[in-house]
Amino acid sequence: MSRSYEMMFVLRPDLSEERMRETIDKYKQMLGDYGSTEIKVQVLGKRRLAYPIKRFQDGTFVLVTYQSQGEQVAPVEKAMGFSEEVIRYLTIKLSDRKDKSKVEEEKEAEPVAAEV
Repeated sequence: MSRSYEMMFVLRPDLSEERMRETIDKYKQMLGDYGSTEIKVQVLGKRRLAYPIKRFQDGTFVLVTYQSQGEQVAPVEKAMGFSEEVIRYLTIKLSDRKDKSKVEEEKEAEPVAAEV
């Protein structure tokens, strides 16, 4: 069963536009190699960090959402850990949320206990 994942990583603020694009494409390709589908990348831009990370006050935030089985998380995060371009990263598995209409249908289908 394929699950939804969300990965956020922060790139060094001093990267050129070309180098930033190469880094993002590298991780997008890596996810594809591990069988991930529906890969969507959003560059959220350069933002101020809450505290210095590796002596940087700013970072370029990138959000990636995708569908996968789960075997991609460890190798991609390991590669990010060794990368000089990435200063922070986090991958989370999104909860398997039911569609709101399905939840309402299930509530209606539940038998109502009669009070005596």
